[in-house]
Amino acid sequence: MTDTKPIRGTASAVRRTSDASPTKSPEQARDPTFVPFARPDIGPDEIAAVTSALQSGWITSGPQVRAFEARVAEYLGGGVECVAVSSATAGLHLALEACNLEPGSEVIVPTHTFTATAAAVRYVGAEPVFVDVDPQTYCLDPRAVERAVTERTSAIIPVHFAGRPAEMDAILGIAERFDIDVIEDAAHAFSAAYRGAPIGTLATAATVFSFHATKVLTTGEGGMLVTADAEIAARARTMRSHGIDRDAFSRSARSSWRYEVRELGFKYNMTDIAAAIGISQLARMKELRARRLELVERYAKGLRRLPLSLPPAPQSASSHAWHLYVVQLTDDARVSRDEVVDRLRERQVECSVHYVPLHMQPYWRDLYGLRANDFPHSQRLAERSFSLPLHTRMTDADQAQVIGALDAVLGER
Repeated sequence: MTDTKPIRGTASAVRRTSDASPTKSPEQARDPTFVPFARPDIGPDEIAAVTSALQSGWITSGPQVRAFEARVAEYLGGGVECVAVSSATAGLHLALEACNLEPGSEVIVPTHTFTATAAAVRYVGAEPVFVDVDPQTYCLDPRAVERAVTERTSAIIPVHFAGRPAEMDAILGIAERFDIDVIEDAAHAFSAAYRGAPIGTLATAATVFSFHATKVLTTGEGGMLVTADAEIAARARTMRSHGIDRDAFSRSARSSWRYEVRELGFKYNMTDIAAAIGISQLARMKELRARRLELVERYAKGLRRLPLSLPPAPQSASSHAWHLYVVQLTDDARVSRDEVVDRLRERQVECSVHYVPLHMQPYWRDLYGLRANDFPHSQRLAERSFSLPLHTRMTDADQAQVIGALDAVLGER
Protein backbone atom coordinates (compact mmCIF):
# COMPACT_ATOMS: atom_id res chain seq x y z
CA MET A 1 0.00 0.00 0.00
CA THR A 2 4.16 -0.51 -4.94
CA ASP A 3 5.06 1.23 -7.90
CA THR A 4 7.76 2.15 -10.65
CA LYS A 5 9.20 0.08 -13.45
CA PRO A 6 8.53 -2.77 -15.86
CA ILE A 7 12.24 -3.65 -15.71
CA ARG A 8 13.03 -6.07 -12.90
CA GLY A 9 15.33 -8.46 -11.14
CA THR A 10 18.73 -6.82 -10.66
CA ALA A 11 20.34 -3.96 -8.84
CA SER A 12 21.10 -2.34 -12.18
CA ALA A 13 17.39 -2.46 -12.97
CA VAL A 14 16.72 -0.45 -9.82
CA ARG A 15 19.35 2.12 -10.84
CA ARG A 16 17.77 2.42 -14.28
CA THR A 17 14.37 3.28 -12.81
CA SER A 18 14.84 7.00 -13.36
CA ASP A 19 15.47 6.38 -17.05
CA ALA A 20 12.67 3.87 -17.60
CA SER A 21 9.57 4.74 -19.61
CA PRO A 22 6.69 2.95 -17.85
CA THR A 23 3.28 2.70 -19.42
CA LYS A 24 1.49 5.98 -18.89
CA SER A 25 -1.52 6.29 -16.61
CA PRO A 26 -4.66 7.96 -18.04
CA GLU A 27 -3.61 11.22 -16.34
CA GLN A 28 -0.09 11.03 -17.78
CA ALA A 29 -1.47 10.17 -21.20
CA ARG A 30 -3.30 13.51 -21.08
CA ASP A 31 -0.36 15.32 -19.51
CA PRO A 32 3.04 13.60 -19.22
CA THR A 33 4.05 15.96 -16.41
CA PHE A 34 1.36 14.63 -14.05
CA VAL A 35 2.77 12.73 -11.04
CA PRO A 36 0.14 10.32 -9.63
CA PHE A 37 -0.04 9.59 -5.92
CA ALA A 38 0.32 5.82 -6.43
CA ARG A 39 0.72 3.32 -9.24
CA PRO A 40 1.08 -0.47 -9.09
CA ASP A 41 4.42 -1.76 -10.34
CA ILE A 42 3.27 -4.48 -12.70
CA GLY A 43 5.85 -5.81 -15.14
CA PRO A 44 6.27 -8.65 -17.63
CA ASP A 45 6.73 -11.32 -14.96
CA GLU A 46 3.40 -10.50 -13.30
CA ILE A 47 1.67 -10.43 -16.69
CA ALA A 48 3.20 -13.78 -17.65
CA ALA A 49 2.19 -15.27 -14.29
CA VAL A 50 -1.42 -14.18 -14.74
CA THR A 51 -1.46 -15.55 -18.28
CA SER A 52 -0.14 -18.86 -17.01
CA ALA A 53 -2.82 -18.99 -14.30
CA LEU A 54 -5.54 -18.21 -16.82
CA GLN A 55 -4.27 -20.94 -19.13
CA SER A 56 -3.99 -23.49 -16.33
CA GLY A 57 -7.71 -24.16 -16.15
CA TRP A 58 -7.78 -23.28 -12.43
CA ILE A 59 -8.24 -19.58 -11.73
CA THR A 60 -9.92 -19.46 -8.32
CA SER A 61 -8.30 -20.69 -5.06
CA GLY A 62 -5.92 -23.46 -6.02
CA PRO A 63 -2.22 -24.26 -6.47
CA GLN A 64 -1.12 -20.64 -6.89
CA VAL A 65 -2.79 -19.62 -3.63
CA ARG A 66 -1.10 -22.47 -1.77
CA ALA A 67 2.25 -21.60 -3.32
CA PHE A 68 1.84 -17.93 -2.41
CA GLU A 69 0.97 -18.79 1.20
CA ALA A 70 4.03 -21.03 1.45
CA ARG A 71 6.35 -18.41 -0.03
CA VAL A 72 5.12 -15.63 2.24
CA ALA A 73 5.58 -17.95 5.24
CA GLU A 74 9.13 -18.68 4.06
CA TYR A 75 9.82 -14.97 3.49
CA LEU A 76 8.69 -14.08 7.02
CA GLY A 77 10.18 -17.09 8.83
CA GLY A 78 9.39 -17.74 12.46
CA GLY A 79 7.34 -20.88 11.82
CA VAL A 80 4.19 -18.95 10.93
CA GLU A 81 1.22 -20.15 8.90
CA CYS A 82 -0.30 -17.97 6.19
CA VAL A 83 -3.93 -17.84 5.08
CA ALA A 84 -4.53 -15.90 1.86
CA VAL A 85 -7.73 -13.86 1.81
CA SER A 86 -9.61 -11.48 -0.46
CA SER A 87 -8.64 -8.35 1.51
CA ALA A 88 -7.02 -7.19 4.72
CA THR A 89 -10.52 -6.32 5.96
CA ALA A 90 -11.46 -9.98 5.51
CA GLY A 91 -8.29 -11.00 7.33
CA LEU A 92 -9.05 -8.77 10.31
CA HIS A 93 -12.58 -10.16 10.48
CA LEU A 94 -11.30 -13.74 10.36
CA ALA A 95 -8.64 -13.05 13.00
CA LEU A 96 -11.14 -11.52 15.41
CA GLU A 97 -13.64 -14.29 14.75
CA ALA A 98 -10.99 -16.93 15.46
CA CYS A 99 -10.22 -15.27 18.81
CA ASN A 100 -13.80 -16.07 19.85
CA LEU A 101 -14.60 -12.71 21.44
CA GLU A 102 -17.68 -12.48 23.60
CA PRO A 103 -20.51 -10.34 22.17
CA GLY A 104 -20.25 -6.82 23.53
CA SER A 105 -16.59 -7.19 24.47
CA GLU A 106 -14.28 -4.25 23.79
CA VAL A 107 -11.42 -3.98 21.30
CA ILE A 108 -9.03 -1.04 21.52
CA VAL A 109 -8.23 0.60 18.18
CA PRO A 110 -6.58 3.86 17.14
CA THR A 111 -8.86 6.58 15.81
CA HIS A 112 -6.20 7.42 13.22
CA THR A 113 -6.79 4.54 10.84
CA PHE A 114 -8.94 3.38 7.94
CA THR A 115 -12.50 2.40 8.76
CA ALA A 116 -11.82 -1.32 8.20
CA THR A 117 -9.86 -1.57 11.47
CA ALA A 118 -12.94 -0.70 13.53
CA ALA A 119 -15.50 -2.19 11.15
CA ALA A 120 -14.05 -5.69 11.61
CA VAL A 121 -14.65 -5.33 15.36
CA ARG A 122 -18.32 -4.58 14.77
CA TYR A 123 -18.57 -7.54 12.38
CA VAL A 124 -17.97 -9.95 15.29
CA GLY A 125 -20.41 -8.21 17.64
CA ALA A 126 -17.73 -6.47 19.69
CA GLU A 127 -17.36 -2.75 20.37
CA PRO A 128 -14.37 -0.67 19.24
CA VAL A 129 -12.87 1.63 21.85
CA PHE A 130 -11.06 4.49 20.14
CA VAL A 131 -7.83 5.95 21.50
CA ASP A 132 -5.38 8.60 20.36
CA VAL A 133 -2.02 8.09 18.68
CA ASP A 134 1.43 9.03 19.92
CA PRO A 135 2.45 12.31 18.23
CA GLN A 136 6.03 11.04 17.94
CA THR A 137 5.14 7.82 16.06
CA TYR A 138 1.64 8.38 14.57
CA CYS A 139 0.87 4.86 15.88
CA LEU A 140 -1.30 3.67 18.75
CA ASP A 141 -0.18 5.29 22.01
CA PRO A 142 0.48 2.56 24.62
CA ARG A 143 -0.31 5.01 27.45
CA ALA A 144 -3.73 5.67 25.93
CA VAL A 145 -4.23 1.93 25.51
CA GLU A 146 -3.56 1.25 29.18
CA ARG A 147 -6.01 3.96 30.25
CA ALA A 148 -8.68 2.44 27.99
CA VAL A 149 -8.48 -1.12 29.35
CA THR A 150 -11.57 -2.28 31.24
CA GLU A 151 -12.83 -5.65 32.46
CA ARG A 152 -14.59 -5.99 29.08
CA THR A 153 -11.43 -5.47 26.97
CA SER A 154 -10.68 -8.58 24.93
CA ALA A 155 -8.26 -7.39 22.26
CA ILE A 156 -6.02 -4.59 21.02
CA ILE A 157 -5.47 -3.81 17.33
CA PRO A 158 -2.31 -1.74 16.83
CA VAL A 159 -1.95 -0.25 13.35
CA HIS A 160 1.56 -0.04 11.88
CA PHE A 161 0.80 3.33 10.37
CA ALA A 162 2.42 4.13 7.00
CA GLY A 163 4.62 1.05 7.44
CA ARG A 164 6.31 2.10 10.70
CA PRO A 165 5.89 -0.56 13.40
CA ALA A 166 3.96 0.50 16.49
CA GLU A 167 5.60 0.32 19.93
CA MET A 168 4.95 -3.38 20.27
CA ASP A 169 6.97 -4.11 23.41
CA ALA A 170 4.75 -1.77 25.43
CA ILE A 171 1.55 -3.00 23.78
CA LEU A 172 2.45 -6.66 24.30
CA GLY A 173 3.31 -5.92 27.92
CA ILE A 174 -0.14 -4.45 28.50
CA ALA A 175 -1.77 -7.39 26.73
CA GLU A 176 0.09 -9.92 28.85
CA ARG A 177 -0.73 -8.11 32.07
CA PHE A 178 -4.46 -8.01 31.34
CA ASP A 179 -4.68 -11.27 29.33
CA ILE A 180 -5.75 -9.53 26.12
CA ASP A 181 -5.29 -10.74 22.54
CA VAL A 182 -3.30 -8.59 20.12
CA ILE A 183 -4.09 -8.58 16.40
CA GLU A 184 -1.75 -6.47 14.29
CA ASP A 185 -3.27 -4.39 11.51
CA ALA A 186 -0.21 -4.52 9.27
CA ALA A 187 -2.02 -3.40 6.12
CA HIS A 188 0.81 -0.90 5.53
CA ALA A 189 3.69 -2.93 6.88
CA PHE A 190 4.64 -5.88 4.69
CA SER A 191 8.48 -6.08 4.71
CA ALA A 192 8.81 -4.05 7.94
CA ALA A 193 10.52 -5.38 11.07
CA TYR A 194 10.25 -4.59 14.78
CA ARG A 195 13.52 -4.76 16.70
CA GLY A 196 14.92 -7.29 14.26
CA ALA A 197 11.81 -9.48 13.98
CA PRO A 198 9.77 -9.30 10.76
CA ILE A 199 6.26 -7.95 11.24
CA GLY A 200 4.17 -11.11 11.14
CA THR A 201 6.43 -13.07 13.50
CA LEU A 202 5.82 -11.23 16.78
CA ALA A 203 4.09 -12.89 19.75
CA THR A 204 0.58 -11.80 18.77
CA ALA A 205 -2.55 -13.79 17.98
CA ALA A 206 -2.40 -12.81 14.31
CA THR A 207 -1.06 -10.27 11.85
CA VAL A 208 -2.96 -9.10 8.78
CA PHE A 209 -1.34 -7.67 5.64
CA SER A 210 -2.96 -5.86 2.73
CA PHE A 211 -1.99 -6.46 -0.89
CA HIS A 212 -4.20 -3.73 -2.32
CA ALA A 213 -3.07 -2.01 -5.53
CA THR A 214 -1.23 0.77 -3.68
CA LYS A 215 0.67 -1.41 -1.20
CA VAL A 216 4.36 -2.35 -1.14
CA LEU A 217 3.38 -5.76 -2.53
CA THR A 218 0.20 -6.01 -4.56
CA THR A 219 -2.11 -8.73 -5.80
CA GLY A 220 -4.62 -6.15 -7.07
CA GLU A 221 -6.94 -6.88 -4.19
CA GLY A 222 -6.08 -9.31 -1.43
CA GLY A 223 -4.49 -9.86 1.93
CA MET A 224 -2.84 -12.40 4.19
CA LEU A 225 -3.62 -13.53 7.73
CA VAL A 226 -0.42 -14.69 9.42
CA THR A 227 -0.28 -16.56 12.72
CA ALA A 228 1.84 -19.00 14.70
CA ASP A 229 -1.32 -20.42 16.28
CA ALA A 230 -2.35 -23.56 14.35
CA GLU A 231 -5.92 -23.36 15.69
CA ILE A 232 -6.38 -19.78 14.45
CA ALA A 233 -4.96 -20.73 11.06
CA ALA A 234 -7.24 -23.75 10.75
CA ARG A 235 -10.28 -21.74 11.79
CA ALA A 236 -9.48 -18.98 9.31
CA ARG A 237 -9.08 -21.48 6.45
CA THR A 238 -12.49 -22.96 7.17
CA MET A 239 -14.26 -19.66 7.69
CA ARG A 240 -12.80 -17.95 4.61
CA SER A 241 -14.68 -20.47 2.43
CA HIS A 242 -18.27 -20.61 3.72
CA GLY A 243 -17.32 -22.69 6.76
CA ILE A 244 -16.72 -25.71 4.52
CA ASP A 245 -14.27 -28.33 5.74
CA ARG A 246 -12.48 -28.69 2.38
CA ASP A 247 -12.10 -26.13 -0.41
CA ALA A 248 -12.94 -26.87 -4.04
CA PHE A 249 -9.31 -27.49 -5.01
CA SER A 250 -8.91 -30.08 -2.26
CA ARG A 251 -12.08 -31.82 -3.36
CA SER A 252 -10.90 -31.83 -6.96
CA ALA A 253 -7.42 -33.07 -6.06
CA ARG A 254 -8.93 -35.97 -4.11
CA SER A 255 -11.47 -36.72 -6.85
CA SER A 256 -14.25 -36.37 -4.32
CA TRP A 257 -17.25 -34.09 -4.42
CA ARG A 258 -18.05 -34.60 -0.75
CA TYR A 259 -17.81 -31.74 1.72
CA GLU A 260 -19.42 -30.60 4.95
CA VAL A 261 -20.48 -27.15 6.07
CA ARG A 262 -19.10 -26.97 9.61
CA GLU A 263 -19.77 -23.30 10.42
CA LEU A 264 -21.61 -20.25 9.11
CA GLY A 265 -18.61 -18.93 7.21
CA PHE A 266 -17.75 -16.20 4.74
CA LYS A 267 -16.59 -15.80 1.14
CA TYR A 268 -13.09 -14.46 1.74
CA ASN A 269 -10.82 -16.62 -0.42
CA MET A 270 -8.08 -15.30 -2.70
CA THR A 271 -8.00 -16.31 -6.37
CA ASP A 272 -5.12 -18.01 -8.18
CA ILE A 273 -4.98 -15.03 -10.54
CA ALA A 274 -4.26 -12.69 -7.62
CA ALA A 275 -1.84 -15.15 -6.00
CA ALA A 276 0.12 -15.45 -9.25
CA ILE A 277 0.70 -11.70 -9.19
CA GLY A 278 1.73 -11.94 -5.53
CA ILE A 279 4.29 -14.67 -6.20
CA SER A 280 5.95 -12.52 -8.86
CA GLN A 281 5.86 -9.45 -6.64
CA LEU A 282 7.39 -11.35 -3.73
CA ALA A 283 10.29 -12.43 -5.95
CA ARG A 284 10.94 -8.72 -6.55
CA MET A 285 10.68 -7.51 -2.95
CA LYS A 286 14.39 -6.78 -2.57
CA GLU A 287 14.32 -4.61 -5.67
CA LEU A 288 11.04 -2.89 -4.81
CA ARG A 289 12.13 -2.19 -1.25
CA ALA A 290 15.49 -0.79 -2.38
CA ARG A 291 13.78 1.69 -4.67
CA ARG A 292 11.39 2.85 -1.95
CA LEU A 293 14.31 3.44 0.41
CA GLU A 294 16.11 5.40 -2.30
CA LEU A 295 13.07 7.61 -2.82
CA VAL A 296 12.67 8.13 0.93
CA GLU A 297 16.30 9.26 1.25
CA ARG A 298 15.85 11.71 -1.62
CA TYR A 299 12.74 13.16 0.04
CA ALA A 300 14.56 13.55 3.35
CA LYS A 301 17.34 15.54 1.66
CA GLY A 302 15.10 17.56 -0.63
CA LEU A 303 12.51 18.61 1.96
CA ARG A 304 14.63 19.32 5.03
CA ARG A 305 14.56 23.12 4.61
CA LEU A 306 10.79 23.37 4.25
CA PRO A 307 8.25 23.95 7.06
CA LEU A 308 7.46 20.25 7.30
CA SER A 309 7.81 17.56 9.93
CA LEU A 310 9.08 14.52 8.06
CA PRO A 311 7.86 10.99 8.87
CA PRO A 312 8.93 9.54 12.22
CA ALA A 313 11.85 7.13 11.98
CA PRO A 314 11.45 3.51 13.08
CA GLN A 315 12.62 2.22 16.44
CA SER A 316 16.18 1.04 17.03
CA ALA A 317 16.92 -2.16 15.07
CA SER A 318 13.53 -1.84 13.36
CA SER A 319 12.71 -1.13 9.73
CA HIS A 320 9.96 0.82 8.01
CA ALA A 321 7.98 -0.58 5.05
CA TRP A 322 7.47 2.94 3.63
CA HIS A 323 4.04 2.31 2.23
CA LEU A 324 3.32 6.01 2.78
CA TYR A 325 5.43 9.15 3.10
CA VAL A 326 3.37 11.33 5.44
CA VAL A 327 4.54 14.88 6.14
CA GLN A 328 3.05 17.41 8.52
CA LEU A 329 3.00 21.19 8.27
CA THR A 330 4.87 22.91 11.07
CA ASP A 331 3.52 25.91 12.96
CA ASP A 332 5.44 28.38 10.80
CA ALA A 333 3.85 27.23 7.53
CA ARG A 334 1.79 30.09 6.10
CA VAL A 335 -0.72 27.99 4.21
CA SER A 336 -3.20 25.36 5.31
CA ARG A 337 -2.89 21.68 4.50
CA ASP A 338 -5.84 21.82 2.11
CA GLU A 339 -4.31 24.79 0.29
CA VAL A 340 -1.02 22.93 -0.08
CA VAL A 341 -2.70 19.84 -1.53
CA ASP A 342 -4.74 21.99 -3.94
CA ARG A 343 -1.72 24.00 -5.07
CA LEU A 344 0.33 20.86 -5.59
CA ARG A 345 -2.46 19.49 -7.76
CA GLU A 346 -2.28 22.69 -9.84
CA ARG A 347 1.39 21.85 -10.33
CA GLN A 348 0.49 18.33 -11.54
CA VAL A 349 1.37 16.56 -8.28
CA GLU A 350 -1.29 14.35 -6.72
CA CYS A 351 -1.21 13.92 -2.93
CA SER A 352 -3.54 12.20 -0.48
CA VAL A 353 -4.46 12.39 3.21
CA HIS A 354 -4.11 9.51 5.69
CA TYR A 355 -6.47 9.77 7.34
CA VAL A 356 -9.63 11.61 8.04
CA PRO A 357 -9.67 9.84 11.41
CA LEU A 358 -12.59 7.79 12.61
CA HIS A 359 -13.66 10.29 15.26
CA MET A 360 -14.39 12.68 12.37
CA GLN A 361 -16.28 10.13 10.24
CA PRO A 362 -20.07 10.47 10.57
CA TYR A 363 -20.79 6.80 11.22
CA TRP A 364 -18.27 6.35 14.04
CA ARG A 365 -18.60 9.89 15.43
CA ASP A 366 -22.37 9.68 15.75
CA LEU A 367 -22.57 6.05 16.91
CA TYR A 368 -20.07 6.51 19.74
CA GLY A 369 -20.36 10.23 20.42
CA LEU A 370 -16.73 10.87 19.56
CA ARG A 371 -15.27 14.37 19.99
CA ALA A 372 -12.17 15.91 18.45
CA ASN A 373 -10.97 17.14 21.87
CA ASP A 374 -10.61 13.54 23.01
CA PHE A 375 -8.04 12.83 20.28
CA PRO A 376 -5.82 15.93 20.04
CA HIS A 377 -2.84 14.24 18.37
CA SER A 378 -4.90 12.54 15.70
CA GLN A 379 -6.86 15.75 15.19
CA ARG A 380 -3.65 17.69 14.59
CA LEU A 381 -2.52 15.09 12.07
CA ALA A 382 -5.91 15.28 10.37
CA GLU A 383 -5.55 19.03 9.97
CA ARG A 384 -1.87 19.29 9.05
CA SER A 385 -0.64 16.07 7.44
CA PHE A 386 -0.68 14.84 3.86
CA SER A 387 0.93 11.97 1.96
CA LEU A 388 3.35 12.56 -0.90
CA PRO A 389 3.63 10.29 -3.95
CA LEU A 390 5.80 7.30 -3.04
CA HIS A 391 5.78 4.36 -5.40
CA THR A 392 8.37 2.41 -7.28
CA ARG A 393 7.26 3.59 -10.70
CA MET A 394 8.24 7.14 -9.79
CA THR A 395 11.20 8.35 -11.80
CA ASP A 396 13.87 10.62 -10.37
CA ALA A 397 12.38 13.37 -12.53
CA ASP A 398 8.94 12.72 -11.02
CA GLN A 399 10.32 13.08 -7.53
CA ALA A 400 12.24 16.22 -8.43
CA GLN A 401 8.95 17.67 -9.69
CA VAL A 402 7.26 16.84 -6.36
CA ILE A 403 10.08 18.45 -4.36
CA GLY A 404 10.14 21.48 -6.65
CA ALA A 405 6.39 21.95 -6.36
CA LEU A 406 6.57 21.77 -2.57
CA ASP A 407 9.38 24.28 -2.57
CA ALA A 408 7.29 26.64 -4.71
CA VAL A 409 4.27 26.32 -2.43
CA LEU A 410 6.09 26.33 0.94
CA GLY A 411 9.52 27.80 0.26
CA GLU A 412 8.71 31.43 0.99
CA ARG A 413 7.82 31.84 4.64
